[in-house]
Amino acid sequence: MAVIRTRFPITRIEQIALVVRDLDAVVRAYWEQFGIGPWRVYTFGPPMLKEMTYRGRSQAYRMRLALAMCDNVQLEVIQSLDGPNIYEEFLAEHGEGVHHLGIFVPDLSAAAAEMEALGHPMIQSGRGYGKHGDGAFAYFETAGPFGTTLELIERPKERAEPEAVYPPGASAT
Repeated sequence: MAVIRTRFPITRIEQIALVVRDLDAVVRAYWEQFGIGPWRVYTFGPPMLKEMTYRGRSQAYRMRLALAMCDNVQLEVIQSLDGPNIYEEFLAEHGEGVHHLGIFVPDLSAAAAEMEALGHPMIQSGRGYGKHGDGAFAYFETAGPFGTTLELIERPKERAEPEAVYPPGASAT
């Protein structure tokens, strides 16, 4: 007999993400004004991401993102490169700002099924960003009831090397 949950247990928010128009300027400002960094910069899209969806259908998109730790919270800055995608939607509707909260999960497929069973449809996803083609993420329609989008993230066993690190010369780890 299947167990039906009435809750999705979130015990920790592990990521706060911003959507911006100029990733380089925002990353530089966080470093220069607050000392947050180093930032690891990646471009996500084909061919890195093997599976991508947007609004219920297969859809390629591309974005640059930068990741840095602030204590035990990962900060993510995202700049859309090619859409359609939820980042372009957010910029058009709200301008730049906090876009989503991220929660790490051990099994994205199982966690996504639970979120959808609770009435939160998946709005965008991607798979394959890890060094060995693993790693996945999915965003869910939660902005109405919770004031922001939730992202579930299945970490890869090993992350691909960043294409850049800011400030230049800083260690990527």
